[in-house]
Amino acid sequence: MLSMALNLSLLLSRLIAESESLRFKIQEDEKSQERGGNDHYCLVWGTRDNTCDTSTSDQSTAHVSKNTSPPAALAEDIEVEKAIQPDSVIINLDHGDPTMYEQFWEKTGEKATIVIPGWQSLSYFSDISNVCWFLEPEFAGEVRRLHKLVGNANTDDRHIVVGTGSTQLYMAALYALAPTDTSKQPISVVSAAPFYSSYPLMTDFLKSGLYKWGGDAYTFNGEEPYIELITSPNNPDGFTRKPVVNGTGGILVHDLAYYWPQYTPITSQLDHELLLFTVSKSTGHAGTRIGWALVKDKDIAQKMTKFIELNTIGVSKDSQLRAAKILGAVSDSCTDSSDSESFFEFGRRLMTQRWKQLRDAVRTSGLFSLPEFTSDFCNYYEKYSELHPAFAWLRCEGDIEDCQKFLRDHKIITRSGKHFGRDIKFVRVSMLDRDKNFGLFVERLSNITSETKFP
Repeated sequence: MLSMALNLSLLLSRLIAESESLRFKIQEDEKSQERGGNDHYCLVWGTRDNTCDTSTSDQSTAHVSKNTSPPAALAEDIEVEKAIQPDSVIINLDHGDPTMYEQFWEKTGEKATIVIPGWQSLSYFSDISNVCWFLEPEFAGEVRRLHKLVGNANTDDRHIVVGTGSTQLYMAALYALAPTDTSKQPISVVSAAPFYSSYPLMTDFLKSGLYKWGGDAYTFNGEEPYIELITSPNNPDGFTRKPVVNGTGGILVHDLAYYWPQYTPITSQLDHELLLFTVSKSTGHAGTRIGWALVKDKDIAQKMTKFIELNTIGVSKDSQLRAAKILGAVSDSCTDSSDSESFFEFGRRLMTQRWKQLRDAVRTSGLFSLPEFTSDFCNYYEKYSELHPAFAWLRCEGDIEDCQKFLRDHKIITRSGKHFGRDIKFVRVSMLDRDKNFGLFVERLSNITSETKFP
């Protein structure tokens, strides 16, 4: 009995100490935010395993986090505390982490499960007769099948180049398209503002002598050679894009990460010189790190392949095989005659619901505004459909100058418009988080009114 009492006493002491430590970290995080610091702890409770998403909102550290899991013995207490004090939860919608798709893939089960034997995928090579020699034939086949089914891109007589996400493919495309004459000035890379916030960072990261970031395409002098990036639907504002530079020496790269039926009407089968896609936003499997490019010119495809060869000696076969299984499951769900909901129907239903909730919250608050979209005929659904972008381009109205700071004061983490080539009255908000976090976000946003007291 004495031994048991001592053990219980020690356990209680440890739990109390860990609890106090946890509360201290939360308090320190709040103090750090007030000081503008970058050390954050336990920003969001509500992931499936109760871990903390602790990414900061500053662009320079947007992808750095300190993940801290609560002690298992305290998990229940933390959930109770959260239920009692929901206003203390910090909601991080800075990233476009597509966790909303977990619901669909949990129901899919074995149809999207793959087992890779230990003897498989030992070689560097997949198909040496292919321009992209590390491209797995199964993955290439499922890419062509899905594009044909959706009707969003032409794959006939196109070379498929696989990459570790569309980020690597973007770098490979710049390498392949830039002039090789180093005696000339680096070619300018431009995109119409608001542009994807990572374009300037990725373009200038290697400090290449072949290319450089040239800024907003609307203000660019098109008399010199340039590469124009067209993201359509656009990240962050969701609108359909076309080239804006009226120059003769331009090379176009189309980033079509969001040209899928859950986000936008499929109005035509695109047939440009170089198209970029990614598994991340098409199916939600960001962690698989697989993207692909559809390239018309063989020489460009070979140069892109060479860049990836020198960069990473190819792309993971395991990831390609998993991505092939996932893409196949998406296609199967769209052609299955059963009553089950297809992947794109699931995504479209959820995005439609979330945009309605967000617009209702914005109207209730009266302090914000959102872009208005028109309907267009979708060839995939064979009916008129609205845009439901993966991100909301939110503007703070009235006297609110710094929208990111204003929302941060209300414990909502977003990405400032300054990173997208626009002013700080705008922020980008991810629409792709789990239901619990998104529901908490729209509820809190609707409660922010002109009468709301600042924290």
